[in-house]
Amino acid sequence: MAKAAKKAPSKTEILSNIATATDLPKKKVAEVLEALAAEIKKNLSSRGPGIFALHGLVKIEKKKVPARPPQKNWMNPFTKQLEDRPAKPASVKVKVRALRALKDMVA
Repeated sequence: MAKAAKKAPSKTEILSNIATATDLPKKKVAEVLEALAAEIKKNLSSRGPGIFALHGLVKIEKKKVPARPPQKNWMNPFTKQLEDRPAKPASVKVKVRALRALKDMVA
């Protein structure tokens, strides 16, 4: 028989694991995680630098993607037919990269 797939831990499980490891109450651990989320939001907002690094673990970057104009008689590479491609509005991409310490933990 096939083994059951392992599931990612829930938020409650993460909070309780951190609370037991640090001897802090779950409420304080939840406050710390909320403060971390607020700090990430502040750094990635329009007034922030656009980069947030949790040193050694992850680096979160924001990249503005410019608008794409519409194109007439664009050849679809899959069907080889000419099509009209609609315009695409400008958007923001978020890129999350694993840094060395996280890569070493997994390897």
